[in-house]
Amino acid sequence: MWPWHEGMGWWMVFGGILMLLFWGGVIALIVWGIRSLTGRKDAGGGEKQSPLEIAKERYARGEISKEQYDQIRKDLM
Repeated sequence: MWPWHEGMGWWMVFGGILMLLFWGGVIALIVWGIRSLTGRKDAGGGEKQSPLEIAKERYARGEISKEQYDQIRKDLM
């Protein structure tokens, strides 16, 4: 009989770690690919808006009043 159980424990642990790293890398690649294909931009990677454009959007959503919008516009011009 061959002693299969002797010395195999460390290789099995090492193989398990390599398997986890491999599948983790595959999943990370898939997630990265989907994000790049869908064109999703993170908060820091998107286009920068001017302060006036932000004020226009806030006014359009009703977050600020016309007087506040006019004051912001006057301050920025």
